[in-house]
Order: sequence, then structure tokens, then C-alpha cells
Amino acid sequence: MSSVGLSSPSLTARIADALRDQLIAGELKPGERLSETALAARFDVSRNTLREAFRLLTKDGLLRHEPNRGVFVAVPSAASILDIYRVRRLLECQALARAYPGHPAVARMQAAVTEGRARREARDWQGVGSANMRFHAAVVDLADSQRLSDFYAQVAAELRLCFGQLRDPELLHAPFIEMNEAILAELEAGRPDAASQAMERYLTQSERMILAALARASLTD
Repeated sequence: MSSVGLSSPSLTARIADALRDQLIAGELKPGERLSETALAARFDVSRNTLREAFRLLTKDGLLRHEPNRGVFVAVPSAASILDIYRVRRLLECQALARAYPGHPAVARMQAAVTEGRARREARDWQGVGSANMRFHAAVVDLADSQRLSDFYAQVAAELRLCFGQLRDPELLHAPFIEMNEAILAELEAGRPDAASQAMERYLTQSERMILAALARASLTD
């Protein structure tokens, strides 16, 4: 049954979630203009419903509206990147420090590491990035808090927009496959504090790499 014409809060939230998932998957790029007509047809919803979903994501900082031009995917600033990594340290390092090796989320971490290696062999760097996002979402799931996991989904979407601005995805993603493996190994060995410390090092290196790459890109634009 078509949902055209409906604009219930639950439908709007589902469309917003679907668009957020596309952002996390790297399917929507920073600065990209979104077509109302195409997306309304794709999701089989009215344009009013789609606009409501746009408003939700604009409020979250994932989209921006430009009068007389349309809706665009947001482009994160250096300040927002610093804030994203501040939040990631609070969420991910603490989740690992309090985790136990038998937690169900560990299996999802393992699956993400395996997928990341396979995607690297295929030189599918967007796929490596998506596997990496799943690894870190699973880390947050160690906290057993649906609120934190939902909040991290927004952070992850902003993070993927940061990745989307970089011109060399291999340089960004390749070093962190082994770092994910090391974090997982510490956790599986019953050393959650060591896993947390490894995550702190991971995040520091990742943050510096992204900021440096963005600085280089701005000099050549």
C-alpha cells in the first residue's frame, strides 16, 4: 500500500532513519544536493513527509537548507570534528572499559573486523569504511544502553560526512583495520582497560589524520 499523503510522526522518523543510514553507509556525500522528487518516489512518501524528515536531519546538523536552492548534505567543520571525537572518547572508551568478553556485541565486532579485511583485499575502501562504522557501533552497544546506541547513530552519520570529504580513503581506513583487531583482541583476552586504552590511541590517531587531511585539502581548493 502506498504511503503517499501520510505524514505521521512514525513515518517521518522512519524516513529520517533511512536517510541517516545512507549517510552512515557513505551513500550521500558532503555538499550533495538532495532531490525531493527522486527521494519521495524512492521512499513512496509525500513530499511533505520527506520535508519533515529533512527538518529532523537539519536539526541534527546532518543536512542544511539553503533558501531558493534546496536541501544539501552538511559539510562538517574542523570544530565539529573535534566535538565528534570528544563524544567518541566518552562513549567508546568507557563502553570498552566496562565491557566483558562474552557480551553479544563482541560477535558483531568480530564480524566487522572480518568484513573489513575482506573489503580491503577487494580494495573496496567505502566498504572498509562501512565495516569500520559497524565495528564502532558494536563497541557502543557494549554499554547496553539503547539511548546511547541511538545517539551514536547520529554521531556516526556526522563522522561518515567527515570521511566523505577526504580524497584518499585508503590512507584513512587502511591503518585502522589492524587497530580494530588489536582492540578486539584485548577485549577477548579479558583486558577491558587495555582495550579502552587502545581505543583512546585509535581515536587520537584518527582525529589527527582527518584534521590534517582536511587542512591539506583546503590549501589545494
